[in-house]
Amino acid sequence: MHVRRVVTGHDPEGKAVFVSDERMAPITLELLPGYEFHRIWGADEAPSFPGAGAMPPHNTYFPPVGGHRFGFFTIPPAEAASVERDMGAALSELERKLPGMAQYMEPDGSGMHTTPTVDFEVVLSGEVILELDDGIEVRLQRGDTVVQNGTRHRWRNEGATPATIAWFICGAHHTGC
Repeated sequence: MHVRRVVTGHDPEGKAVFVSDERMAPITLELLPGYEFHRIWGADEAPSFPGAGAMPPHNTYFPPVGGHRFGFFTIPPAEAASVERDMGAALSELERKLPGMAQYMEPDGSGMHTTPTVDFEVVLSGEVILELDDGIEVRLQRGDTVVQNGTRHRWRNEGATPATIAWFICGAHHTGC
């Protein structure tokens, strides 16, 4: 997916200006072939304005309480065969490119995870299945939205084409993460 990010800010007199206009390259991982992640924006605390429009500092994939993240992820159709890989190198790459994500993933490789966030998601293309505890699932198509409130879940794509989801996540208090 080609993603363009246009950012606004304020000049020294407080006038609205365009700060940047650029294409965002996807983050790809050996551990998840065919997946694409676009980290568009984020901050670890609430912003203050007027501001120059620079992205605030943030280090981890998921935000702390008071922080937020915005991006896209694309899920490829289910893989027919497993791929052999150096798991140590693949996990190291995951931590380098999407810091902190692995700590929320369940170790059984199922893709189930629980994060201390409220997630607002909209399916932009394709079709995905969102699974919760006990195998409860819902099929989502283009235009469908989800508000996840710190729930244990996983995504999968049983369709024939990639599915892309836009997300905005806010850090939240969660005693189980």
